[in-house]
Amino acid sequence: MSNIVAIVGRPNVGKSTLFNRLTQSRQAIVDETAGTTRDRQYGKAEWAGQEFSIIDTGGWVLNSEDVFEEEINKQVQIAIEEADVILFLVDVMHGTTDLDQQVAAMLRKGKKPVILVSNKADNFELHPQSAEFYALGLGDPYNISSANGSGTGDLLDVLVSKFTKKEAEITEDDVPKFAIVGRPNAGKSSLLNAFIGEERNIVTEIAGTTRDSINTLYDKFGLKFYLVDTAGIRKKGKVNEDLEYYSVIRAIRAIENADVCILMLDATRGVEAQDMNIFSLIQKNKKGMVIVVNKWDLVEGKDQNVIKTFENAIHERMAPFVDVPVIFASALTKQRIFKILETAKEVYEIRKTKIPTHKLNEVLLPVIEKTPPPMNKGKAVKIKYITQLPNTAIPSFVFFCNLPQWVKEPYKRFLENQIRKHWNLTGTPINVFMREK
Repeated sequence: MSNIVAIVGRPNVGKSTLFNRLTQSRQAIVDETAGTTRDRQYGKAEWAGQEFSIIDTGGWVLNSEDVFEEEINKQVQIAIEEADVILFLVDVMHGTTDLDQQVAAMLRKGKKPVILVSNKADNFELHPQSAEFYALGLGDPYNISSANGSGTGDLLDVLVSKFTKKEAEITEDDVPKFAIVGRPNAGKSSLLNAFIGEERNIVTEIAGTTRDSINTLYDKFGLKFYLVDTAGIRKKGKVNEDLEYYSVIRAIRAIENADVCILMLDATRGVEAQDMNIFSLIQKNKKGMVIVVNKWDLVEGKDQNVIKTFENAIHERMAPFVDVPVIFASALTKQRIFKILETAKEVYEIRKTKIPTHKLNEVLLPVIEKTPPPMNKGKAVKIKYITQLPNTAIPSFVFFCNLPQWVKEPYKRFLENQIRKHWNLTGTPINVFMREK
């Protein structure tokens, strides 16, 4: 399980720019207007061989400064409680402000490692100005420019040195771990209660080394698995939380600890932005997935055409990863809830699929010969051999060819689709690698 890093600070200090720099993406919108970040952004990053999750805690901008400060306080409090390391950004161009001091006061009370980051130090002449940040009582400020990247390497060296080694939980290796995730009010708690209600046979709860990682062993009706802690299982800490942000940071913990994620959608609201964010998080963590459209009992005219239309809408939003099971259920009436568990178990088993090398070559090489990779600069890419890598978390395939660097993402997706067409890999992500023969 990777560590979680939260980026906090007052608006317009460059949090989203740093987030994009560390995740090597343009996921977060960057603008000079303070408070542009309204949705909570999260991504994966890697440095010195260590992978970690990053959360950009954007502030909301409203006309009232009191509301403005209240939202910042909420996010800092949640970061202090849930993150492993906190990056506290300040602006070297504007110096210390009252909001900086207020955030620093909360961070000093917390027990989490805090790294003070003096941003917008675009040239060395600005570095001496960061000395005033010592008054915040959080140690040495690290001068960086998230816009041009200067100083970020040194910052990352310090950041990964603060990580604590995550010890594995003591669980049975062959028992799958399922996490129920989704935005607030999608029905996670109701589904959980339906699973482990009055007829429950809970053997034990195993608490991991992290404060919120609790696995409940479920064993009945011929099914045995761990339910990974989600927001519906553990009582939240005493914090005045922003529910949407809290659900994101908790979902990261649950997803990283799971083998298969059960993503809950609300049938009465369709696929919303927060659903897509959590879907993206499951993909980034390479986890198996089952989509559950909950509250199906509230939908009128539930014929096959309605189901097909709903399924198509889900697949359209989640393209190109459309090979995922969709179950229409109701946690309240317990309609198809056993089907959810059966499907999650199937996806877990599919993740361990091993395809013989001779079968891969026998089936895929003729397809590749008929539809070869696009030529580049007049040279043809020739794929000669295919094999599946052993001992990987998800099915991973290597295609050996003469010019691997010229095989682009669209053709890799074509190869993935061909693999899925000939073998059942529903619900699990797969890796496609190109290597020189």
